[in-house]
Amino acid sequence: MRLRLTKAVCLLAVLAFAGTASADVAVSTSNDPRAVINSEMSEFLGGERVALNSVAPSDIYRLRTVPDAPPATTKMPVLSYSKEFLARRPAATGGEEWRCLAEALYFEARGESVKGQFAVAEVILNRVASRRFPNSVCGVVHQGTGKRYQCQFTYNCDGYKEIIREKSAWIRVGKVAKLMLDGAPRALTSGATHYHTKAVNPRWARTFARTTTIGVHHFYRMPTRTASNG
Repeated sequence: MRLRLTKAVCLLAVLAFAGTASADVAVSTSNDPRAVINSEMSEFLGGERVALNSVAPSDIYRLRTVPDAPPATTKMPVLSYSKEFLARRPAATGGEEWRCLAEALYFEARGESVKGQFAVAEVILNRVASRRFPNSVCGVVHQGTGKRYQCQFTYNCDGYKEIIREKSAWIRVGKVAKLMLDGAPRALTSGATHYHTKAVNPRWARTFARTTTIGVHHFYRMPTRTASNG
């Protein structure tokens, strides 16, 4: 402990000299002597980086005596595909990608079971991970020609305005979207990239491998491309 305190005092002394000697000199990051000092201070503080010119004398004791903080970890809960599980989760919010995924789940699967909603979310994220589709959730959800009924997700091109009226359903799908974007496992659909309701029978379903059926939806995986089929 005495060695660490001595090292800190020495570093802070050099810090004070560097701050005054180079106050009016613009230097690159690679040549900035403060970068080396910051590296040493970072090691002493257990990885915490400090703005050298902002360390006040009153902070010296705090910097020397506060123990190293453990690294922050985010633990993914064990999923249970039920309304009870989602009810225990905090209300979710997020950025544009979260909003796009939540809206897709609301308009495409809000009447499905929780398991069915997670399955639809899997399809969207499986597409994001595929080179055959856009590489963002919003890109996947809004993919289409711009013409009526010529899009990947019908609610985006059916001519009707999307209005969220069912608050409880919106809260529920928002939680599903948050969990999936936070890294929940995609274990329901075996890599499916397509689905349709049992009420229809699209032509592409004849050549795609069906991976599972959940609720009112059949799920499919695209055929693997080879040199012969392009």
